Amino acid sequence: MSSQNKGIGWFLSPNKEKLTVTYFQGLFEKARAKRQSYYDNELTTAFRLFNQDGDDFGGLTIDLYGDYALFSWYNAFVYSLKDVIVEAFQTVFPEVLGGYEKIRFKGLDFESDHLFGQEAADTFTILENGVSYEVFLNDGLMTGIFLDQHEVRDGLVNGLALGKSVLNMFSYTAAFSVAAAMGGAIETTSVDLAKRSRELSTAHFEANGFSMENHRLVVMDVFDYFKYAKKKGLSYDLIVIDPPSFARTKKRTFSVTKDYTQLLEELIQITAADGTLIVSSNAANYKEKNFKQDIAQAFKNSRCDYRIMETFHLPNDFAVPPGSKTSDYLKVFIIKKLAR
Repeated sequence: MSSQNKGIGWFLSPNKEKLTVTYFQGLFEKARAKRQSYYDNELTTAFRLFNQDGDDFGGLTIDLYGDYALFSWYNAFVYSLKDVIVEAFQTVFPEVLGGYEKIRFKGLDFESDHLFGQEAADTFTILENGVSYEVFLNDGLMTGIFLDQHEVRDGLVNGLALGKSVLNMFSYTAAFSVAAAMGGAIETTSVDLAKRSRELSTAHFEANGFSMENHRLVVMDVFDYFKYAKKKGLSYDLIVIDPPSFARTKKRTFSVTKDYTQLLEELIQITAADGTLIVSSNAANYKEKNFKQDIAQAFKNSRCDYRIMETFHLPNDFAVPPGSKTSDYLKVFIIKKLAR
């Protein structure tokens, strides 16, 4: 048994299993077969290869970034099997040139390292839905893009953003904004408090040949930006918001389970008539029904009507066990603000 945020263990089989190279080879072969459609897609070179209990072994995820794999270890027991797991992985995925690891449990004195094979450049380009993104695999726990949102970004590339002004809040590296720009957005504004977000976001835009003339990068607390936008009379045709589950700044604390309604009320005020909102949460403890209730309350408080046009959960490469709502943590709603 080994503690982590999803419990202390997993049921693997009614039979006693030996966690050998052969055992993990079998898991990886099944996982690879499930993702054949991603391998067949020449417009995408980054996706999840193995997703914890969705691929029948908790505590481990493996993501593909071009020619490199990224292993995330979620507890000490699974990490102790590292050599066996890597050997099995290299047998099933011989084309992967090298691997990196992220330590997502407490107890070790590092969080990121090169694991095997060739070393990647400090930053390099991957493709997703035909869009280029600059990523990095050995700089803290982040990589420059959240792969679980690739279906939502695909929607932005293929029609959602066409001809629209776009605001992207909690933008991180502005991946949603770049997808929107590729999808024909006339302008984008990306807001994030982290100063490094400007540098990382610019790299994504430049990787796709965009000048920054119509793409603003604002380093600011999102709640301060709401005040600024209202003071300036700004509104946007399309707003994307994917906040962290919890955040603390010098001025305030934000919790997705407590503060999303207020956040949405602010958004609604600066959304154009008949505009669109893309609202997201990756908090496993924030149930979909509660999210929908908060959306309804925000629109009621704003005296606006709305319609949920589309709902996204985790994409197929982020496999989840049948009926496991905790594992299927991602909830994204495409919402139309209806003019009265």
